[in-house]
Amino acid sequence: MVRLIKQYLRRCTVPGAHAASPLAPVADAALAMARTPSHAPDLPSKPALELVLTDAPRPVDTEVISKALDRFNIDITGIDDRRPLAVLVRAPGTRRILGGLTGRTSLGLLFIDLFHLPPELRGSGLGSEILRRAEEEGRARGCLAAVLYTISFQAPEFYERNGWRRMGEVPCVPAGTSRVFMTKEL
Repeated sequence: MVRLIKQYLRRCTVPGAHAASPLAPVADAALAMARTPSHAPDLPSKPALELVLTDAPRPVDTEVISKALDRFNIDITGIDDRRPLAVLVRAPGTRRILGGLTGRTSLGLLFIDLFHLPPELRGSGLGSEILRRAEEEGRARGCLAAVLYTISFQAPEFYERNGWRRMGEVPCVPAGTSRVFMTKEL
């Protein structure tokens, strides 16, 4: 067995490669396993991690991931500036939310995540005002630029009229449609 592992590793090793190549730990482990007598006691093993695929993550689960990533970013950059942002349109009287924009600011960028107005509120300049207020708040928070994506059948032209530029597009479904990634310097 040891002879077979050594032959395999010789075939996988690049001639002249340094002994500390990426394969060195694999080679050491394989040789150690091959030399271990079959009667060796089993070492305690860690419990297997469980991978859960879901279309309904619990808010608490999402928060664990978000907070861990925030902590990582803060530890690396020393900057703790992530904050949510929303510009909401409320109905007079009922104060029911009719539409608006949600996003966040972080590390000098304004991220626009969602933006929707019902058809009866479009075309009056309200959308441009909502976008302007979000951009203004981003600047006030120290953001240098803003990013978003829209879908080709949604509103890329609206954003372009408001000074945004396309960075790239990725095809999606249905055929002929794409996600349009956009940015704007603030």
